[in-house]
Amino acid sequence: MTKPPNSQTSQFWRLPTDALCTELGCTLQGLTATEAAARLGRFGPNSDAPPRIEGAARAILRRLLEPLSLILLVAGIVSMLTGDDIGGLIIVLILVLSIGLDTIQEGHAVRAAEILRRSVALKAEVRRDDAFREIDVDHVVPGDLLRVRAGDIIPADALILESTAFTAGEAALTGEPYPVQKRAGAAADPDDTSNALFRGAVAQTGEAVALVVRTGRDTVFGAAASALAETQAPSPFERDLHEFGLVIARATLALVLVVLTVRVVFGRPVLDSLLFAVALAVGLTPELLPMITTVTLSRGALRMAGRKVIVKRLAAIHDLGAMTVLCTDKTGTLTSAEITLAGSLDAEGKDDARAAQLGAIAASLGGDRGSLDAALVAGRPDAAQGWTLAGRQAFDFSRRLGSVLATGPEGTLLVVKGAPEAVLALCTMDESARTAALARVRELASEGLRTVAIASRVWSGVPREVETEDETDLAFEGFCAFADPPKPTAAAAIARLAASGVGLKILSGDDPVVVKRLASLVGLNPARVLSGADVARLSDEALAVQVRSTDAFGRLAPDQKSRIVKALQAGGEVVGFLGDGINDAPALKVADVGLSVDGATGVAQAAADMILLASDLEVVADGVEEGRRTFANIMKYVRMGASSNFGNMLSMAIASMVLPFLPMLPTQILLNNLLYDLSELGIPFDRVSRAATAQPQVWSMTRLARFAAIMGPLSSVFDFLTFGALIMLFHASPGEFRTAWFIESMATQILVIFVIRTNGRPWRNWPDPVLSASSLIALLVAMVVPFTPVGTWFGFVAPPPLMMAGIALLVVVYLACAELLKPFAIRARRNSR
Repeated sequence: MTKPPNSQTSQFWRLPTDALCTELGCTLQGLTATEAAARLGRFGPNSDAPPRIEGAARAILRRLLEPLSLILLVAGIVSMLTGDDIGGLIIVLILVLSIGLDTIQEGHAVRAAEILRRSVALKAEVRRDDAFREIDVDHVVPGDLLRVRAGDIIPADALILESTAFTAGEAALTGEPYPVQKRAGAAADPDDTSNALFRGAVAQTGEAVALVVRTGRDTVFGAAASALAETQAPSPFERDLHEFGLVIARATLALVLVVLTVRVVFGRPVLDSLLFAVALAVGLTPELLPMITTVTLSRGALRMAGRKVIVKRLAAIHDLGAMTVLCTDKTGTLTSAEITLAGSLDAEGKDDARAAQLGAIAASLGGDRGSLDAALVAGRPDAAQGWTLAGRQAFDFSRRLGSVLATGPEGTLLVVKGAPEAVLALCTMDESARTAALARVRELASEGLRTVAIASRVWSGVPREVETEDETDLAFEGFCAFADPPKPTAAAAIARLAASGVGLKILSGDDPVVVKRLASLVGLNPARVLSGADVARLSDEALAVQVRSTDAFGRLAPDQKSRIVKALQAGGEVVGFLGDGINDAPALKVADVGLSVDGATGVAQAAADMILLASDLEVVADGVEEGRRTFANIMKYVRMGASSNFGNMLSMAIASMVLPFLPMLPTQILLNNLLYDLSELGIPFDRVSRAATAQPQVWSMTRLARFAAIMGPLSSVFDFLTFGALIMLFHASPGEFRTAWFIESMATQILVIFVIRTNGRPWRNWPDPVLSASSLIALLVAMVVPFTPVGTWFGFVAPPPLMMAGIALLVVVYLACAELLKPFAIRARRNSR
């Protein structure tokens, strides 16, 4: 597909019509069907590139190549090759389940995204073969003559040739909530696009005929939608998980090679040493981490659905909990995108209902049904009762005013409403009064309010249609002020986010003055607002500095929103972006977590990681809390593996190089590992304290290493005490040694779950019954099996009662020491922030 002839059309609204026709090779009479077909082949369909969809095989392969998955896969294969079919099968089964769950969940998300991608228009009306006809929107081509009417979604970027009272809503493109007047004629200002139509905007009033200049991916809409086709970088959670997997893989490989080498050098049987090393690798690897992660995230997704948040990408749940800055568009998120009547002022600037009353009469009897008229009627719904329409002069966009002649309780009255400058020029008032009124308009504008002036005159003649000559000698009644107010819950939700460590920044395409006013209303710092022009002048490095102290941005282009997101990320922030417009798609794509809302444009929904069923920041705050709860449960598993589990495996490795016999048989290690894994299946269901969700939670290898450096050696110390007691005090045989240490290892690993799972005292924060059940059942099995006939299959020998009493005493002392040392490990994690 080729692009339009050259780059001059990037600002086509500045070009003369004949120059555009020459460049596009067309006339103002429209195209023939033959010409249109040729152009369709040249420029391609008027649609966007579909997002890249990863196939199931590729998705599975990507997950399989993760370090933890590779360790498990190799360990499972080696186990089966060396005759341990049951152990190998268990390992591979766990791997298949965890990868399968993750792949299926994301597959659902991809299909949901495809459903959410809505076309911006189904049909378009173009002039073909000298007649206007409806065609599929995909078949619109540059050079087409397009006709749009009120209610139509504009299907392409085009230059207006004719217009009648035409306005367009461009909120989805620019964030501007008010309808924009569109007219034919050259644009003097490069930023003046009043003579241009843009794909994705909605025709509000009137009718226009325009020359199509750009279609598909070459439109403003298409440029934003193209972000969907870009490959998304790994999320913070995915990067952290990958890094953790690499650390575990290196530690496992190093320990296994050392154990295998030492045992072979000292003349121990090679096959026994290999099986022991493989079992040790499995014991060191947190093989349930993919499953625990997926199940925990899936459960979090279900809980978030109950809180009106649909999760499209599971890892985004963690990223939402780790979020430190939330960037949000203004229209539809902080505000309701519904224009309301904010006030009515008399000629002196005092509050008075007269102007709003007359304005509502004019809007009800002869308005253009635009958003401002709708706001007037909604503000004074009964204003027109008792009044009838006697004549009107439709709103003229060139004069910027309109009038109605109404008969009612006050007799026959001519009511004129429109732009302040236009209406005031027709009023009988001195120059100082007119200057004061215009100053009042500027004052209201500085507060983010749009104004409409109202004037009237008693009609002395016979009622008839109004002529422009009648609109003279008017009495100025006052102003109607309009606003796009913040949602009632916005300020409280922002305060709640701030209390939980999440800052908020407004990134809007609307006027900086309006953005500044909104920032002050919702509790943000309004002292400084950067405009798109300001951002354009800053380098990436300078922007990264400026974004730290600026809460509000206005008149931003789509690529500038994504620049600000990247600048925040460069400063170490985990950035979320909440938006619902076409212009938000690039920022949604580059943010660590993209949030859109139900009812947003299809492009915004497809670019987002989560969709809020209620467009309210309170829902985001709920989602943040749920994300942190989910992450806290995942970290419980990681912390357990980094403490007692790793300590026990390290102890086993050292003992295997010192003792004249294996401290535990390979099958016993695998049983130990299997029961320990089963004990932790209840983690996704566990309760989480409020303290754990109070601030953003980020996976830190440094903090995790410090925690393991305290709790891991503690576990090893008690293992060595167990070894010494069994050999020197109880003179245990190899079978009794293995059995007694198996029981001690299982008891310490499982029971310490109840200590590590909470930062506080275990008896003040009880675990969920599901976790209690999974842990205690696994412990019961571990305690009973050695004393049953099944235990002989694993090489267990029942220890004497006195030996078991000694093991029980060591376990109790270990748990007490773990509880005493835990605050130091937790403090180490906090101090490393």
